[in-house]
Amino acid sequence: MPSKRLCVFCGSSKGVRASYAHAARDFGERLVAHGYGLVYGGGNIGLMGEIADAVLAAGGEVVGVIPSSLVAREVGHRGLSELVVVRTMHERKAKMAELSSAFVALPGGFGTFDEFCEVVTWAQLGIHDKACALLDVDGYFDPLLALFDHAVDQGFIRRDFRALVVSERDPERLLRRIDEWQPVPNERWADRTEA
Repeated sequence: MPSKRLCVFCGSSKGVRASYAHAARDFGERLVAHGYGLVYGGGNIGLMGEIADAVLAAGGEVVGVIPSSLVAREVGHRGLSELVVVRTMHERKAKMAELSSAFVALPGGFGTFDEFCEVVTWAQLGIHDKACALLDVDGYFDPLLALFDHAVDQGFIRRDFRALVVSERDPERLLRRIDEWQPVPNERWADRTEA
């Protein structure tokens, strides 16, 4: 079992560009090469299935976490190292965070945005000190990053909080930044109350 695991949030669809699925497979292979196991949403469809299958094919560990209500809808992956079935979406996110050393989002929809923004919020509040990163495949996250910058400009996100979001288009650079992540002392973040 690897001593470190990446929690990857990504779509249960493949999106309209073939590059999204290619990036998910490529990232799965690379995270194994960097010594990481994978924690993800437990499905075998969409980008979730692509990255899980790539990690397994590369000999890596894959832990899926899925609510019982979604096992049928998202077609829970039966070939994983471990499939953890929980009761609720809240439990899913908490369990994924507990099992992971860092967080990465690949392209996805509302669920991916929700999961990623929640772990960034937890970092801001000092609940964890793990890296929160975006693999910006083909500029997919550019509008979201622009929104974060706009929120800084408008006084809703502190500039130092904005630095909690790591973003790279190149997967190797992203993994290096995760490997080199230096946590910010919790007391610096937890004493502030802005959302």
